[in-house]
Amino acid sequence: MGLAQGRRDWVVGFLDETWWSRLAQPVLQTWSEQALRLVEKAKAKTDTQATALACNGVLRTDTNRVLLRFVEGQPVSQVTIEFLAWIVAQLGRARKRVFVLVWDNANWHISRMVRTWIREHNRSVKRRGRGCRILECRLPSKSPWLNPIEPRWMHGKKAIVEPERVLTIDEVVSRVCEHFSCPRTPHLVQHVL
Repeated sequence: MGLAQGRRDWVVGFLDETWWSRLAQPVLQTWSEQALRLVEKAKAKTDTQATALACNGVLRTDTNRVLLRFVEGQPVSQVTIEFLAWIVAQLGRARKRVFVLVWDNANWHISRMVRTWIREHNRSVKRRGRGCRILECRLPSKSPWLNPIEPRWMHGKKAIVEPERVLTIDEVVSRVCEHFSCPRTPHLVQHVL
């Protein structure tokens, strides 16, 4: 990360995934004697929507903004690759040459498929002489406090909470995008192989 300091065409980004639940309520803290209690809601029998939606996000340190994409399905290797491709395309348009990617050791981050894609992507960028390369930095195992996007997720979950009713998936997406001031983008889709 020290290499990126002072270089305008480099950007450090902290990547992580989270789930946005329609039913589970975040833990709330209060200074009052009476504790705040939000009870997990039950889904109506006629409600056919998913109870939660996965989301990939990157906290850019140069702009202090979160870029995110929702995922239809699980955050697996193939979805991670699509998210990384989207991020480096965004950064390439912003004339960034190197993306210092800081992330944890999730199975779908360290998979052979993802490592191969990153290596081939970097070779392609070097061969073409344009684009944004990826320089990986792994966080130590079981250390989420080292990733500054984690508290952003917690604040976001508290900001979109609805104590009175169950939100629809569309309402969750709208509230999350509004909270992070980011545009709605098409969801990434987990393809069945």
